[in-house]
Amino acid sequence: MDNQTVSKPGFARVVMLAAFLLALVHQYLFYGKMPGISYPIFVVLFYAFMFYFGKEKLRKHNWFSYMWMGSVFLLSLTYALFGNWFFFGLNFLVIPAVILLHMTYMLSYRLPSWGGFGLIGAALEHFFPQSLRHWNTAVKLLRRSQGGVSNARKQVLIRIVIGLLISVPLLLIVTSLLSTADGVFNRLLSELPGYFDNISFGEWISRALWIILLGLGMFGFVWGFIDSKSYIRTYPPSGLDTLTEQDVNEPEEESIGVDDPIIITTVLAVINAVYMLFVSVQFSYLFGAWEGILPDGKTYADYARSGFFELILVTAINFAILLLSLLAVRKAGGGLKRVIQILLYILVLCSMVMLYSAYARLTLYEEAYGYTYIRFLVHAFMIFLGLLLVLAAVRISRAEFPLLKCYIVLGLLSYVLMNYIGMDHIIARQNIQRYAASGTLDANYLAGLSADVVPELIEFSKQEKGILDEALRSRLSDRSEPLKSWPSFNLAKFQERRELEQYFEKGVAH
Repeated sequence: MDNQTVSKPGFARVVMLAAFLLALVHQYLFYGKMPGISYPIFVVLFYAFMFYFGKEKLRKHNWFSYMWMGSVFLLSLTYALFGNWFFFGLNFLVIPAVILLHMTYMLSYRLPSWGGFGLIGAALEHFFPQSLRHWNTAVKLLRRSQGGVSNARKQVLIRIVIGLLISVPLLLIVTSLLSTADGVFNRLLSELPGYFDNISFGEWISRALWIILLGLGMFGFVWGFIDSKSYIRTYPPSGLDTLTEQDVNEPEEESIGVDDPIIITTVLAVINAVYMLFVSVQFSYLFGAWEGILPDGKTYADYARSGFFELILVTAINFAILLLSLLAVRKAGGGLKRVIQILLYILVLCSMVMLYSAYARLTLYEEAYGYTYIRFLVHAFMIFLGLLLVLAAVRISRAEFPLLKCYIVLGLLSYVLMNYIGMDHIIARQNIQRYAASGTLDANYLAGLSADVVPELIEFSKQEKGILDEALRSRLSDRSEPLKSWPSFNLAKFQERRELEQYFEKGVAH
């Protein structure tokens, strides 16, 4: 048995009991139910469980740790507040991953930096080998507790079993007499078998397996931090450690890599020449497209659709080249370093123009064909990519700039913002404004948006003489069953049902 388990067997049993209780709560909140208010509740309980029992290994909180924890809670709260199906599914993957990384940062024996790739390796180590090896620890604890039963306790258990066996015939006689004496009690006994008919033993077996596996998993996870096994490999001294002074003074053969300053300078010079030519062509009609100045034979839709994804792909490739070139800047010196920096600024500038061109094309396309989830998300991605380019531009001349940490903070905050920005509200509002300007509307798509925008859709339908009434009535019939369990409570869906019922109960007729 492991060191911590041997030295603190009582504490280990308490942790294991808490893990199984938490697993019991988990199956109550989630088994056969859609996540709702239950998700943030369980996240709070899980954090309390991890931080309380792992407090001896807990690192001191810093500003990013608090931001990390706040982001996790805000993301989990979306299951209780919003009804967007896209983030509903995506957060199923994102939230556990972010929690795993946060727990690893706060509790791991490796003390990884939150701004380094080592955190990912440490998280995988704790999720797999560190956790799985303590499943056996849980089994040993159970066996040890069973093996520790004294003969006196065994004698007590034997006496209890004997007492139960004696009680069976007595119970049969007593219940028979009582049922004869009282009709209500007799009816209660006759209805008792019906309660067992409603119990699905298959379901209870599934619930039991849920609790056992999740309990073992959570015990192994927290105990993997409390009693960690070091998987950091130590290697014997290499030849570099035994170099003589003569060996050090011998000139080394210069290695050539993809981050070689001369190679990078050549690549940047070539692609920048092409990009500058492309940008000059773009300026001839990019800004004039808003005033109707388009390439010959092009409509707004054709212009918007042509080359859009190619521009996004080229910008992404430029971003990768930019990051690789930043490594070459460190190796370069003197005038070559300055040349690389200038070429990188040109690359960033050309990339921003391409990104703006793609953004403008997509905006025109939306004006022609409407606003959707995918187009909104692509807009958001382009803005995010633009911010990444700006941060990389700052890093070009400032070697001390913590680029990776800034990317992590920006990525985390941007994702939380996307969850709370109200994507459905923006899409609905833009499509309604487009309808007011052009008279064109995809009513089925608009009515198929999430529950978040139902009040807006009802108001729009009122103003437009019931243009969405049929779709809204169909939506109400699909949600005719009221909420059966409080763990699945979702504010947006609750308001959706209430607003639809009130709307149609007023006898709306158009």
